[in-house]
Amino acid sequence: MHNRGMEKRLLPVVLFSLAYAGYAAFWVVSHGNSEFLAYIGILVLIAGVIWWVHRCIEIPLSLLWCLSIWGAAHLAGGLMPIPETWPRSGATAVLYNLWLWPGWLKYDQLVHAYGFGVTTWLCWRGLSAGLVRQGLAPKPSFGLLTLAVMAGSGFGALNEVLEFVVTRLVPENNVGDYVNNSLDLVFNLLGAVIAAVLIWISTRQQHHD
Repeated sequence: MHNRGMEKRLLPVVLFSLAYAGYAAFWVVSHGNSEFLAYIGILVLIAGVIWWVHRCIEIPLSLLWCLSIWGAAHLAGGLMPIPETWPRSGATAVLYNLWLWPGWLKYDQLVHAYGFGVTTWLCWRGLSAGLVRQGLAPKPSFGLLTLAVMAGSGFGALNEVLEFVVTRLVPENNVGDYVNNSLDLVFNLLGAVIAAVLIWISTRQQHHD
């Protein structure tokens, strides 16, 4: 009964994810965008990994929603056009290149910080589950949160490796240059650190309640 109830609660987030992924796949195929076809394939692979992790440690529904929203924001960034007059950093007028704060913050960087902050939260859940199985009570100490931050940032670095592979396979792409790659890594780390701070604060509040 518990598993059946969990599956019912997961249905909205699963349908939401399938809806935007299906629409993005249709758009990519109809427009012949080979770069984002590769990204959709990667997202499908990641979704499979997340499902497997969920079967192992039961990821909270709120975290699953955050992961799904990240996927939607990522696909929207590469596929959603913006007016030519809006400030952007690249030649392609898409949401990913939009300057939210000209010269300081792009949509792309915000998505990186959010996404790998959420990934750090997922890493913390996995680390906590491992400690519980060892009979230990997980506490968000500086050392354990540092491990979670490094794990989240490591997945961010893996993302940059995959983007580099895309540049080798698809000559005409919207990945960006070395500076863009470096800023992505910076915002990945920033998002991971913010997530660690929020985990620490929320755990302290739970202990005080």
